[in-house]
Amino acid sequence: MATAPEDHPLPDQIEGAPHPSQTATLFGQSRAEADFLDAFTTGRLHSGWLITGPQGVGKATLAWRMAAFLLSHPMDAADDMFGAPPPPTSLDVSPDNGDVALLHAGAHPRLFIVRRAMNATDSALQDQITMAALRGHKGGSNKLMDFLHQSAADGGRRVVIIDAADDMNPSVANSILKVLEEPPKDTFFLLVSHQPSRLLPTIRSRCRILRCGLLNEVDVTAALAQADIHTDTGAALTALSGGSVGEAIRLTNMDGLALYDELVFLFGGLPRFDRPRALRIADSCTGKAGSTRFALTLDLIDKFLSRTARAGLQGPPDIQAAKGEAVLLSKLSPNDYAARKWAALAQDVSDRTRHGKAVNLDPAALILDTLFKIEQVALDVAAT
Repeated sequence: MATAPEDHPLPDQIEGAPHPSQTATLFGQSRAEADFLDAFTTGRLHSGWLITGPQGVGKATLAWRMAAFLLSHPMDAADDMFGAPPPPTSLDVSPDNGDVALLHAGAHPRLFIVRRAMNATDSALQDQITMAALRGHKGGSNKLMDFLHQSAADGGRRVVIIDAADDMNPSVANSILKVLEEPPKDTFFLLVSHQPSRLLPTIRSRCRILRCGLLNEVDVTAALAQADIHTDTGAALTALSGGSVGEAIRLTNMDGLALYDELVFLFGGLPRFDRPRALRIADSCTGKAGSTRFALTLDLIDKFLSRTARAGLQGPPDIQAAKGEAVLLSKLSPNDYAARKWAALAQDVSDRTRHGKAVNLDPAALILDTLFKIEQVALDVAAT
């Protein structure tokens, strides 16, 4: 099993949340679980599974639950004096199960994890999954191939989790494709993918797809509580995160709701906003200490623009992400014309943000330029 040293971050774990392998309950994805169980109980268990959906909705947790189920479930459920045991109705496995204990300890001999490895200097995670992930932390032979060709000591199933499959470089993708074309017996590949369109079409075609959807407020709040985040702002977090628990955790850790409140208050003055307040927001994003706030501010502006564009087509949101947001969005985006203007600005801001980060543009300048563009569109809409 390929792992990273304990003092290094894991690329498949959200900061502030338990690792997916340690997450007790998966919320909001009962349909995906039911589809997998149906395949299992009807003898149509595919060797490759592509688990898709937005980031932070529980795809990795589902993959680990599937792995625990496959590793612990008997290969042949023997009949007893009352006949064959009833088929399983859940992926739940007792934490006292020996296979689950090994899985939680990161020591299961029939489980292999493919994820981004540390770089050559052990200073940061690589941007892609490279062949180093298949060779193990210190290199050497192709440990994945060794894993696939060894005989299972207890005759059980073997599982390979790839998270995220989108991160595979061409060499790794081709290696995985080869084994998906001729998978070893009783070996199952669980590919977690946020953007399946980035995968080789031949990889997608050799996997059965399990789709994970966005969560509602009840499930987001329950998932946050499981991560020991107890909040009375579950509705606002669900609205702003779009139903992604991972994003809700990030917003909570970074005090994102407070910053979004600040932005909504600023935009409440449109078509002209308070320039001194805008300058203070921009200045708070400068320097080393402001780098995290800079990224969050750009992200929240993007969310605001998307919600504004949507309001022109669908009306104001049922759930507000900040006080006064619904009234503000109704004012800024009252019709289809306004929706198109805000959608075009959202794309323009996204492009300019990406370019600004690439050339290390001054954070305050980039924030202010974005705010002034928002003001200009608000003026254009008000004039129609």
